[in-house]
Amino acid sequence: MTENRNLILAIVLSIFILLSFELYSNWRQADQPPLDPQTQGQLQGQPAGAPSSLPGAPATAVPTPTVDAQVPSIPGSQPASTAQVAEQSRQALINATPRITIEAPRVHGTISLVGGRIDDLTLSDYHEELDKSSPPIVLLSPSGAPGAYFADFGWVGTGIKLPEASTLWAADRSVLSPGKPVTLSWNNDQGQIFRRTFAIDENYMFSITQSLENRGSGAVTLYPYSLISRHDTPEVTGFYILHEGLLGVFDETLQEVDYSDLQEKPVIQNSSTGGWLGITDKYWLTALIPDQKATINTRFSYQNTDGKEKYQVDFLGAPVTIAPGASTSAQSHLFAGAKEVKLLDGYEEQFGVKRFDLAIDFGWFYFLTKPIFYTMIYINDQVGNFGVAILLLTVLVKLLFFPLANKSYVAMSKMKKLQPEMVKLRERFGDDKTRMNQELMALYKREKANPASGCLPIVVQIPVFFALYKVLFVTIEMRHAPFFGWIHDLSAPDPSHVLELFGLIPWGATDILPEVLLIGAWPLIMGITMFLQQRLNPQPADPMQAKIFMFLPIMFTFMLARFPAGLVIYWAWNNSLSIIQQKIIMNKMGVK
Repeated sequence: MTENRNLILAIVLSIFILLSFELYSNWRQADQPPLDPQTQGQLQGQPAGAPSSLPGAPATAVPTPTVDAQVPSIPGSQPASTAQVAEQSRQALINATPRITIEAPRVHGTISLVGGRIDDLTLSDYHEELDKSSPPIVLLSPSGAPGAYFADFGWVGTGIKLPEASTLWAADRSVLSPGKPVTLSWNNDQGQIFRRTFAIDENYMFSITQSLENRGSGAVTLYPYSLISRHDTPEVTGFYILHEGLLGVFDETLQEVDYSDLQEKPVIQNSSTGGWLGITDKYWLTALIPDQKATINTRFSYQNTDGKEKYQVDFLGAPVTIAPGASTSAQSHLFAGAKEVKLLDGYEEQFGVKRFDLAIDFGWFYFLTKPIFYTMIYINDQVGNFGVAILLLTVLVKLLFFPLANKSYVAMSKMKKLQPEMVKLRERFGDDKTRMNQELMALYKREKANPASGCLPIVVQIPVFFALYKVLFVTIEMRHAPFFGWIHDLSAPDPSHVLELFGLIPWGATDILPEVLLIGAWPLIMGITMFLQQRLNPQPADPMQAKIFMFLPIMFTFMLARFPAGLVIYWAWNNSLSIIQQKIIMNKMGVK
């Protein structure tokens, strides 16, 4: 049947698009301070002295400060070859400079007094492995360390000496904690005193206030900036449906930039009133949040110097003129932590940051994905098990679409009931396609069967399916969340393997065989339920189509084997509910 063939093709293509993934190209990164208007113009191919995009920017060149400081030498240090050596190198760099300690409920780390950077931050609540004794997630690291990742703040301008990456600041206290900010100060011995005040809340938000007191004899014009710089190539999940890289919201419009895209176009600039910009991983985020009423110029940039690749996001504020005897200040915020949806929504309301929740890749069906996300979190809060929450949410979705699904299954049952008659017609008129189609249409009309009526309800449910899939894939709440039995982490693949009799004979298959052959118990259950559900549907009359259709459960079993266990459990449970519903309808209609 043409309708059946088209339906099969539509479903296969939809699922293929959903499940397909590709490894991103190697990430490249940049690490230079925000450029002045003239230098930005040169990077875009504009001649020196071209009109600046910054309001009121001077026609003369503004020098660019150097962000990279000379890293203190470490006796016996060498390039990291293991995680342990890398951590030792990182700690040596941290210990080589005087620092302010960060003590907060959910993060700990230090701020370097050399350069005044936030370049050492660890997330206290999250660990690298399921075992709570494993190392916590290290988010930020100083320049020179493997995977350097840090935030910097300052001013650019001409006519006076400005603080640099090698500047040694003085601090008014030794510990930064919620409710107890730390102020760094530096005197350039030319009449200007710079201050940088750091504050932190109970979660992941830093507040940074930069101030300048002009005790000189002349006026000073400066531009405030904030930046996040990341070095080396971080390990990524590599799934096409998930963005990991640079992103920002400018004038309420989301922009996502892959690392490979930035290699081709090393500078991407935007002008915005407020907004935010940062670098995202699957679960973690660093983001700069300027004054939401200020006009800023933002930049995503890439740099490759002697094979050292670096990425950077930054914004440059409007110029500020400070008269003799006057002072000025500029405030911004830095988010550095886990992408928890409730927390991001709270910051959006607290600071007026439009669309801050888009740091979580909710996908095209945002209007469905986020409500589903909150529903799942609510259920999890009630039952205390994220796996059970997945099962109950699936039931809720099935109930919501019960009328549509019923219509679909009734149509399929009618078609299955008519299949013997359809086979007879094909045997009689197989050589006369026109006559056969006429007889088929007469049969449908006589039995009040509509092949297309079974397709429409499925099409309507596809957006919900995509949204639910997205929720299960991107939610950090599912990370390291247990289910029952051998599933201790719903965000990781099923650890059992059929070739080891699901753990009864552990002969080391994971060390010998490729991942594609490591089929766990839940992917096998999913494949079986998919096969059983397929057997309830009308079978294609074409033998070749029937063979291809029967091969699909095997193909998807292997495709889903290395997907997060939570997704596979959802799919298997959804198939099981569909089988029950469809079987009940078939029994009522007398279909074998």
